[in-house]
Amino acid sequence: MATRTPVYFLSHGGPNIMYETSHPAYGKLRAIGRDITTRVRPRAVVVFSAHWQAARAGEIEVNVAEGGDLIYDFYGFPKQYYQEKFPNQGSEAVAKEVMDAVQAAEIGVRPVKRGLDHGVWASFKVAFDPEENPLNVPIVQASLFASEDPHQHYRLGQAVSNLRSQNIQIIVSGMAVHNLRDMFRGPQTQPYAASFDEALKQAVEASPDKREELMADLLKRSDARQAHPTFDHLLPIHVGAGAAGGDAGKRLWTLAEGSMSWAQYRFGEVAA
Repeated sequence: MATRTPVYFLSHGGPNIMYETSHPAYGKLRAIGRDITTRVRPRAVVVFSAHWQAARAGEIEVNVAEGGDLIYDFYGFPKQYYQEKFPNQGSEAVAKEVMDAVQAAEIGVRPVKRGLDHGVWASFKVAFDPEENPLNVPIVQASLFASEDPHQHYRLGQAVSNLRSQNIQIIVSGMAVHNLRDMFRGPQTQPYAASFDEALKQAVEASPDKREELMADLLKRSDARQAHPTFDHLLPIHVGAGAAGGDAGKRLWTLAEGSMSWAQYRFGEVAA
């Protein structure tokens, strides 16, 4: 077992990924899930999702609920989507570890009780299929900040980085490129999807001592607001990069598709 768990960034897609078994991203998510359950073998998972921003400025929220509720925070899908289940449990004890780490970094934090949003449970249902590859450890979700400040989110990742030494798996969930407005333009890859996807790779795979600034500069690119009309799906990878500390980032796989990119990343290595 590695001394420190790796950090994963999942491009999670929409809830339809649960059904699109022939989509290339489906198999990639399953492979990451198998690595986590069979090679990393964490005692808990802490996850930050694009779909939860804190209600108050300057602080984050941490889910302390121990139940396994789900939030169906998507609209216009067939009825069966809203009947999907993903067995899970929280942990008040692990949530306290997260809050203690955040408070030690002088970041405000507030406990709340809620379910897992679809940025977590839909992709987790693929990665951690309850029948074939169950996770079987607590999942604690924490929010992003209410801001679009990449440095603030990077510092949040730094605050929770030491959880990795306690055999806690950190997963950050968003999309490498995410423009819902252009989804119906057709299947051809939008130029910004390819250009921003490559720029993200260059920034994430840069030397860790240069990574924060290079990743922050992504938000200033001329194609940034095309790739991400809002930055909520990009900021989770800033949390992940901060949590990585001195560990290198690596793009595991990518697919620029229409107005999206499905790139999956890992920071640090998995034990052989």
